[in-house]
Amino acid sequence: MSSSLRLVFAVHNHQPVGNVDGVFEQSCRDAYEPFLDLIDEFPEISITMHLSGSLLEWLEKNRTDYLKRLKGFIARGQMEILGGPYFEPILAAIPGHDRVGQIETYTTHLEDVFETSIRGMWVPERVWESSFTSDIVDAGIEYTILDDSHFRWAGLSEDKLHGYYLTENEGRLLSVFPDDETLRYTIPWSDPEETIEYLRSLAQRYPGTIVSFGDDGEKFGSWPGTFEHVYGDEAWLRQFFTALRENSDWLSVVTMAQAVDSVPPRGKIYLPNASYREMTEWALPTDQQTTYQQIVKSLQEHSLWEQSKPFLRAGMWRNFLVKYPESNEMYCRSQEISRRLHELESSPAARNSPDQLREAKMELYRGQCNCPYWHGSFGGLYLPHLRNAVYEHLIAADSLLEQLDGRKGHWVDISAGDFNLDARKEIRLSGDHLVGYLSPARGGHLYELDVRTTKTNLLATLNRRPEPYHQQVLDAAGASDDVDDIDFNKHEGVRFKQKDLDQHIAYDRWPRKSLVDHFLRPGTTLEEFRNGNGGVGDFLLGVYESRIRQSETRVEAVMSRQGRIGDHRIQMTKTVALDTNRSSQIEVHYEMSDLPVGEDIQFAVELNFASMAAGQPDRYFYDSEGQRLGPLETVLELPAGDRIGLVDEWLGIDVGIEVSEPAKIWTFPIQTVSQSEGGFELVHQSSVVVPFWRFVADESGQWGCTFSLNVDTSAAYARQLTSISIR
Repeated sequence: MSSSLRLVFAVHNHQPVGNVDGVFEQSCRDAYEPFLDLIDEFPEISITMHLSGSLLEWLEKNRTDYLKRLKGFIARGQMEILGGPYFEPILAAIPGHDRVGQIETYTTHLEDVFETSIRGMWVPERVWESSFTSDIVDAGIEYTILDDSHFRWAGLSEDKLHGYYLTENEGRLLSVFPDDETLRYTIPWSDPEETIEYLRSLAQRYPGTIVSFGDDGEKFGSWPGTFEHVYGDEAWLRQFFTALRENSDWLSVVTMAQAVDSVPPRGKIYLPNASYREMTEWALPTDQQTTYQQIVKSLQEHSLWEQSKPFLRAGMWRNFLVKYPESNEMYCRSQEISRRLHELESSPAARNSPDQLREAKMELYRGQCNCPYWHGSFGGLYLPHLRNAVYEHLIAADSLLEQLDGRKGHWVDISAGDFNLDARKEIRLSGDHLVGYLSPARGGHLYELDVRTTKTNLLATLNRRPEPYHQQVLDAAGASDDVDDIDFNKHEGVRFKQKDLDQHIAYDRWPRKSLVDHFLRPGTTLEEFRNGNGGVGDFLLGVYESRIRQSETRVEAVMSRQGRIGDHRIQMTKTVALDTNRSSQIEVHYEMSDLPVGEDIQFAVELNFASMAAGQPDRYFYDSEGQRLGPLETVLELPAGDRIGLVDEWLGIDVGIEVSEPAKIWTFPIQTVSQSEGGFELVHQSSVVVPFWRFVADESGQWGCTFSLNVDTSAAYARQLTSISIR
């Protein structure tokens, strides 16, 4: 056969910032290392590889032998390493200066580690906007790869989805390869010969061109069920590489650099805002996602489906920030830190402390890792340890910036600004130990509470909300009793990691944050409250007027609202304070007036605590006597008292809640039913603590109480000191 074809075979290996060591270990054992073992037997097959910076950092600490092997493949010309933004941020979620900074910093590091030149890059999740082009080129990159769907949506027909194209922004030119969707779906699932025949057809129709494959390296062994298929008795990858070798007279496997250097571009193209097809669907609101899927299914039965498919598009990545307010909170926090860091870069303090500035920048970059900012078929946003890792690094960056700004000893500060980008002002209380964010326009909620010592956001919560796959869980309920000892079962392709998940599907009617004020119907039970019932007022999400007060040692946010309890209108003021004398304590004071005299009132304040995991004996509630009350997922109805505490011994955090007026207390967990690559699972998101008071207003029509939130991290601090002394 005289026709020739160049195949780019690109592999993207990535583990999120904050992922557990066991996942890194398993991926190395089942995917990354066996892949190298195999390509070592096929030296004529060139591989283009990308490692995310979070994975590379782990490999540098734990698998230096793996990196030496990569270096050997690069030295002998069999492998090209791609660069990219250091810690896999979605480029749309970070400012332009961070795009350039992440790419340049990672390029420098990769060139040092592998002693090679970095010319191309991997675009995280292939999320693309045309404005990225100039930033990427300014960072020193020549070419990248995006899904062929981007090119279809730009108007290219099937016969033009090969080779590579030039795109441009502000006069900067970038080469872009279309990633062939057919190859992504056949490799490694279809018979190898089927893929070879597809490549043969391309070679016959477009001799001399390039076809590109780029996909996750984890699909070659570490995804559930793939190891045996790829490397075991089926040996799919060996069969495929053997087939490539046997057809080398017309088919050569080249790196992206070799392709660019040997074949001219096909022309110029401007690509629309897009990602891979499934990502655009996941970004839609749940109801619209369901509608979209129904429309697609209907159109697929029509004879014109193939012709009309390129003109049907779903959503764009940025709307994950609308779909999931918790993602927006992380995004806004990273934007705030990036802005402060950018402003400080040219300051005398930064010039005098370049190492500290660089450390703050790297912590910010780690906190921009994309995985917990969205959700699709992987856990992503629904995995608390990934959200916690983002906040860990953002809080670390914030603390470093405070030091660069001259903050020393015990201090407090307060400011107002649009911190969550909703065109309303929020209030930030900060000190040497805690940072809190209040939203007067949304119930006066405390929606973030950072603990600097442990780099923990105690309010990294997640609401329960509808997801399209919940219908699968409900449809499969009770359809099969085939559950084995590890609580897995399958029903029509649905995999469950726990039993009875359908019984845990519930949706929240308000944000699961703290200082969430509830006026309840007298006699409201815990079960009614858990189900979102019993409310009789409009304070839950109402707008509070606010003002701030500040002295050298104390700051206060004073939020007031005239609102409704049933048929009555009352006045309530909520004051939240931070004091240098008690820098690990948030003090909250409620004052009510114009209460209906002689009527029974039930007032509750909801507090949520995330980042303190459940299901372990060293994470528990305790009472005023220090007696354990059960793990943090325990449902409790406690008699009137003045204190309850939560402990996470692993984190070294002890949170104590003390009230001036004895309160009954409810506790219960917030658990989501979500999907990940392993199947459907129940995930603990936060522990709810609700002190509530039932009283009758006297003739003054007034009532008030004070409670404090004390965050003791002495155990974590002692652990840090021990670690330092050992080193």
